[in-house]
Amino acid sequence: MEGASDRQDTSVYADIETIRLPFLDDYPLYIGLFSHLKNATFLRKQLLEGNQDFEYALIDATSILSVKHVLAAAFRAINDMLHGRLRSRNVHSEIVYSLGANNNITDAFRHFGILDSTTALLVIKVGRASSDAAVTHDSVSAHLRANVEGQLLPFNDENIVGLSDMAKIRKLYKITSADAAGKGGKKKGARADGATNGVKAALDGGGKGGPLTAQEERVEMEAVILGTMAMKGS
Repeated sequence: MEGASDRQDTSVYADIETIRLPFLDDYPLYIGLFSHLKNATFLRKQLLEGNQDFEYALIDATSILSVKHVLAAAFRAINDMLHGRLRSRNVHSEIVYSLGANNNITDAFRHFGILDSTTALLVIKVGRASSDAAVTHDSVSAHLRANVEGQLLPFNDENIVGLSDMAKIRKLYKITSADAAGKGGKKKGARADGATNGVKAALDGGGKGGPLTAQEERVEMEAVILGTMAMKGS
């Protein structure tokens, strides 16, 4: 049996991720993924009270499908900020809004934002490389480690999959299990469940035989989700 001294706490070795999006080099993303969160109520309180030290996008990680899902929302939010199109208070709240399947800000925060019951958390801080030297990888990492009571995990698809609530995500984006398995029974290009024609065609599966694997289903769901997010507000 594995002894206590043999077990490793991955939070000791994990760190937040710094990601630079294409064409947005000046706005690095500092991202932390936490499981076993114990102080969601405290973090949500700081957010609701407008505590500037906690100006992050605080996202319930069970509502997230993949890394690409997160980065697509961040890309849209930063672009909307740069073009004066923010629909919410700041770029961090805009990331949460951008994850939503419709234009209802309240729905987006209820479905994707941190709740008192949240136990898996995705935290995003948008930096400004040219002007805000105070926001760095090290400063964000130190602040999150000091204030988030949870296990820090590497930000990757494998860990996101381990936290995702697939049934919840299907419901949020109106993706039926039959659709995701390629058994929708509708003609290619048919509009259904709020998806655009081309995206829905990907779900219907064409001539696929039999159910999709879990990985294939995620890829098909991701196509629908990204299409829905891209079409929102257009």
